[in-house]
Amino acid sequence: MEKKSNERDEVAINNLRMLSVEMVQRANSGHPGLPLGAAPMAWALWSRHLRLNAHDPKWFDRDRFVLSAGHGSALLYSLLHLSGFDITIDDLKHFRQFGSKTPGHPEYGLVPGVEATTGPLGQGLGMAVGMALAEAHLAEKFNKNTKVIDHHTYVLASDGDLMEGVSHEAASFAGNQKLEKLIVLYDSNDISLDGPTSRSFKTNVRQRFESYGWATFLVMDGNDVEAIDQAIIAAKQTDKPALIEVKTTIGFGTPDAGTNRVHGNPLGENNLAKLRENLDWTADEFTVLPEVEDYAQQTIIQRGRDAEKKWNKKILELQNNNPALLKKLKAAMEEQAAPDVTDGIAKYDNGAEASRDTSHKVIQNIAARMDEFVGGSADLASSNKTTIENSSLMSAQDRSGRNIAFGVREFAQGTMLNGMALHGGMRVFGGTFLVFSDYMRGAIRLAALQKLPVTYVFTHDSIAVGEDGPTHQPVEQLMSLRSIPNVVVLRPADPNETIAAWKQAVTALDHPTALVLTRQKLPVLPGSNKLASNGVACGGYVISTQRGLRPAGILIATGSEVHLAVKVQQKLAQLGQDVSVVSMPSMELFEKQSTKYQEQVLPSDVRRRVAIEMGTTLGWQKFVGLDGSVIGIDHFGASGAADEVLAANNFTVERIVQVYQQTHSRNEVRLSVIG
Repeated sequence: MEKKSNERDEVAINNLRMLSVEMVQRANSGHPGLPLGAAPMAWALWSRHLRLNAHDPKWFDRDRFVLSAGHGSALLYSLLHLSGFDITIDDLKHFRQFGSKTPGHPEYGLVPGVEATTGPLGQGLGMAVGMALAEAHLAEKFNKNTKVIDHHTYVLASDGDLMEGVSHEAASFAGNQKLEKLIVLYDSNDISLDGPTSRSFKTNVRQRFESYGWATFLVMDGNDVEAIDQAIIAAKQTDKPALIEVKTTIGFGTPDAGTNRVHGNPLGENNLAKLRENLDWTADEFTVLPEVEDYAQQTIIQRGRDAEKKWNKKILELQNNNPALLKKLKAAMEEQAAPDVTDGIAKYDNGAEASRDTSHKVIQNIAARMDEFVGGSADLASSNKTTIENSSLMSAQDRSGRNIAFGVREFAQGTMLNGMALHGGMRVFGGTFLVFSDYMRGAIRLAALQKLPVTYVFTHDSIAVGEDGPTHQPVEQLMSLRSIPNVVVLRPADPNETIAAWKQAVTALDHPTALVLTRQKLPVLPGSNKLASNGVACGGYVISTQRGLRPAGILIATGSEVHLAVKVQQKLAQLGQDVSVVSMPSMELFEKQSTKYQEQVLPSDVRRRVAIEMGTTLGWQKFVGLDGSVIGIDHFGASGAADEVLAANNFTVERIVQVYQQTHSRNEVRLSVIG
């Protein structure tokens, strides 16, 4: 085989290759093709450029490396082991096993050195764009006289990553922002899971990225470490984000090299033996050669330690020259709950206001108290009311801006928010219409999986959108978001609940929050100025009590429907039926409360219940029980005036009173039959 790197590099690369395929073989599961083909580019990056320190994995000014092609995780784990991170040979032997530190795809928070959870293709690139954006913003903010924020974000992406639509969205945004600290190594091997990429993909990738405003480079031989190194050096010198296309052979060194047969299956003993022969590899299984360990120590490990030492000296300079700025930097770097940023916001005693408008006021208050509070919208800021009024737009010309124009790119917006949250130093939010949350659902799921405190501002929350019609009227989105583990969905019922909902969002540490807000005005609910703060924190509370000691029935509602439920309560009182009204802005928070608290709000012996929400009824049964009813929508909406659309879908006092009475009668019949 032709040698395109010096002997030490070649031995180290082959050691990486063998560790990776041995992991896959031991697990009898995984993807050996990418590690075999991409090991040289990964080694060129890690051994000659990447600055990280295994002894301080969270060092703030480290370079970030994102394996967007997460199916190649065996390569990343091998690199982390060689770099001194807390991954042992025994961990490598337990690749893809239940409870191991080396899962099938990289998982953030499980192993130090994994910067992002990847595997859903394209999202790693989007998160890396967010990381690079965070670096640029923080550099502008803190690099006054001393460069304390000065690092690169690197990505290893596959053909599949660049097929995904989110890669187009994110790359276009990155080019417009001129994120020159972002460098993508593109593992261009022309093979995907089902076969040659030519079956479905004939895009000239470099031309596409050039059209986005990227600098592009081509390395024709993926084994040529020197050429890859020179391309990275050149990429660092541009004032644009850079894509380095590296032509590789998937499954290099195996009999099935260059075919999809080696993409996602263990090699098997025969092919593994032939690979060993082709690579002239005679070491025992799961061996790290002493010379490779020494080489990694001299390059990756020593570089990282030296870089952090230099950074610590810069921090001392900052301490001497600008202690106030250092204090702000340390506050930004610490991952902790925000103070009560709703302090100073006057509570509402009366009146009416759309929850998106109340949210806008809260955003201004938070921004005034949190320098790190940054966000934007998918070209809907004027509708979502997400603009921070006293700040500029973040751009290539003004990195200091705290408003981000994500463009009509909901999915990329979601991934970039994740990347910014992963980077640290920023508290982020992003907005769009609730119905378009579907576009970013994959990113919301990864935010939840990574326990990232991202806030989503979803407005235009129901069929009350009216004339825009069913394409813009969310129906299934509320329950769909609630079904994602570790997402807290908050649908406030009035201005006071909206303030309290934002408080929950900005004090969260380990989960994303979806705020579901209205375009139409919401009347201030009687008593919410006193009850909402604690009530929203508990997820559900009695907003309007019954007149007697115990309610004869319960009306449960969220958002704009709570006011409607209070009107129904008043009508039922005139008919001699005494019910309570429960506002339930967050099912997730309510279910976390004690059984005692839940019993106080929803007494188990009160079985006559009606839930009211302008969304699918699926999921409400656990709160209304077998004897209860749900006023909801299990079909799409219609275009028309909001009042007409609501009436046509049973959201009127008269109809809900009728349903409650029928529920009352049905329950009596049921009890009679049981008796």
